[in-house]
Amino acid sequence: MREIWAETALLPTGWARDVRVSVGPDGRIAKVETDLPAGGATRVGLLLPAPVNTHSHSFQRAMAGLAERRGPDPRDSFWTWRQLMFRFLDRLTPDHIQAIAAFVQMEMLEAGYATNAEFHYLHHQPGGAPYDDLAEMSARIAAAAAETGIGLCLLPVHYQYGGCDGRALGPGQIRFGNSRDRFDRLHAGAVANLAALPEDATHGVAPHSLRAVGIEDLKTYGDRYATGPIHLHLAEQIAEVEEVTAHWGARPVEWAAAHMGLDARWCLIHLTQMVPSETAALARTGAVAGLCPITESSLGDGIFDGLRWFDHGGHIAIGSDSNIRIALAEEIRTLDYSQRLRDHSRAALATMDRSTGRRLYDAILTGGAQAAGRASGALTPGLWADMLALDTGAIHLAGRSGDRALDTWIFAGDDRLVTDVWSAGRHQVRDGQHIARAPIEAAYRKVLADLAGAL
Repeated sequence: MREIWAETALLPTGWARDVRVSVGPDGRIAKVETDLPAGGATRVGLLLPAPVNTHSHSFQRAMAGLAERRGPDPRDSFWTWRQLMFRFLDRLTPDHIQAIAAFVQMEMLEAGYATNAEFHYLHHQPGGAPYDDLAEMSARIAAAAAETGIGLCLLPVHYQYGGCDGRALGPGQIRFGNSRDRFDRLHAGAVANLAALPEDATHGVAPHSLRAVGIEDLKTYGDRYATGPIHLHLAEQIAEVEEVTAHWGARPVEWAAAHMGLDARWCLIHLTQMVPSETAALARTGAVAGLCPITESSLGDGIFDGLRWFDHGGHIAIGSDSNIRIALAEEIRTLDYSQRLRDHSRAALATMDRSTGRRLYDAILTGGAQAAGRASGALTPGLWADMLALDTGAIHLAGRSGDRALDTWIFAGDDRLVTDVWSAGRHQVRDGQHIARAPIEAAYRKVLADLAGAL
């Protein structure tokens, strides 16, 4: 039994002082006690449940900062960025993928995430030929998780077509593509690869988007994959809304709600292009909105209608998507600031009993656990010991406690305040640094050297 003692901790009942959390050999929380004198092997300042990073494309971390120049198109956009991304990924090998994934997972842990929900669609060789092991690339994501100790929810992505009209996949996309039957085999192989990971690893499935999967297949996903989470990009871009409407006679959210049996198993990524009636109706399905505010800002996606979503009982989770930055506090801050900019208001997401930061943090804990099919999200016996600690000795947190301390980290500090992180009891970050940072960083530097000039 390992014990962590905290000056202050956020429990399901609220803030508590002098808290001892006991973690069993299985990585689950065994006991939580309050008002105890300092003791135990590890002492920390402020202890929080650690959330899930609910949406990531690991390989894109290596192209961060390379797509900020204007090309020949007079109006740069998500779609021009996507063409650059396709060119970049054609250089990537399985060894590259594993090294990049390990590096970004390490950064996630250092930022305070305990789990990586990997929306993994880079399956095949350049040109589209499968590897000898159809699930080779998924195996490399799992191998990276074994290196870093992060919790993994592996989401193999089904990608069939280049658009709603069923056109063939173009250059770059060809590495993603699978028929329905071949994807089923790939998915089974990816799940088998998780056997080498600790017990807390989970898996689901991800039809990429309404543009990329056949209309009849989309209607049957809930039945074909009867257990585990289902993630889907939905209503991210204006051009996407126009394409779906033109071909299928309904806006993306309207069509998905009518035909896909959306419920609590679903995590719908972005949702930045919804009209108010869609927001209200979709929130009531119980599906999670997987929000990636830094990426959505970077790509010019739009702004999620957070206040209306919460008003109708919606659930949210946070993800780093393109991984242009790995910054948990900044993702939450960016989400809230986008609401303020759009509505010309302040603290609209706060309630009478919870501050802005507290309400958002509570929401991403429960929503992230739901979206990853992970027994986490609270410092409660029986759940995985996914925890992060903040440095109460830092000047930012001097004299701050409770919701004010949490708000100060999110709005006035940054992830350098994170001192320790545990994933299912694995103490992977200590004194602000991952325990295997040196070799993981060295491998990533080799990849960057290999890819120099890729864009």
